Amino acid sequence: MKIITPLKPGATLGIVAPAGPPKPGQLERVPALIEAQGFRAKVFPGCAGPAHLDYLAASDEQRLADLHAAFADPEVDALLCLRGGYGCHRLLHRLDTALIRRHPKLLIGYSDITALHGVLDTLGLPALHAPMPTSDLLHPLAGPDTETLFGLLKSGIGRGDLIAPASEPHELSRGDSAEGRLIGGNLAVFAALAGTPWLPDARGTLLFLEDIGEEPYRIDRMLAQLRLAGVLDAAAGFLVGSFSDADYPAAQLTDYLSGLGKPILAGWPSGHCRPNQPLSMGLKVRMDVAARRLEVI
Repeated sequence: MKIITPLKPGATLGIVAPAGPPKPGQLERVPALIEAQGFRAKVFPGCAGPAHLDYLAASDEQRLADLHAAFADPEVDALLCLRGGYGCHRLLHRLDTALIRRHPKLLIGYSDITALHGVLDTLGLPALHAPMPTSDLLHPLAGPDTETLFGLLKSGIGRGDLIAPASEPHELSRGDSAEGRLIGGNLAVFAALAGTPWLPDARGTLLFLEDIGEEPYRIDRMLAQLRLAGVLDAAAGFLVGSFSDADYPAAQLTDYLSGLGKPILAGWPSGHCRPNQPLSMGLKVRMDVAARRLEVI
């Protein structure tokens, strides 16, 4: 039985840009990328701008309207975010959660999209932490990630499915196994949900964390924020993804996580990295540290 149902051939992906703008010449290439996988792309207006404050794809009103329209549109089968960057936090207090409940759809993305994943988790809806078109899938080396993502969309996700990407043992890994609902995502974005209604309930969960371009002292501050918010104590275990484009924060992760005595599976190939393994956020999974795999349960 599928928890996340497969997308049928010819299904429509609603392309939305709730965060940053694409680079010039990228947006025009997205429909062909989607169509090459057997799906249809419906690009919502905010993807084309005009950009706002240089770092937002469009105005808050336009990006919010696109999200609402994509969820409500009967032609749209799932939402695929164009890229990350920044901008989702500006929309959270105005999201029509009743509309989203009435029209639940899979939301695909990562990085800044972690904020929207937090909202969906509080609504009891799953999401997919996965590569996005203009930040990942248009890259010349993105073939394997493209194949993995669209293969998953075509097959769906069901209980008993194993997620076991090739990866090497990591010095931070410890413990045997843990299970719980998978939450988290980008550390900076997830930590910024603390104190808002959209921070997921971390009790008994598996907390996934990744980030890019953050110096170790900043990682320290974010982990401290999660500790003070009770998130680290509440989680049953930790899945640690990539920490790229800065010194790897091994000391900070060890300092905050290892002393809790909970299982840690580190070096997981998800986040701002290649490969970027899709993760089913909001679903209950069992983490096997020794086997370096997750099982949907």
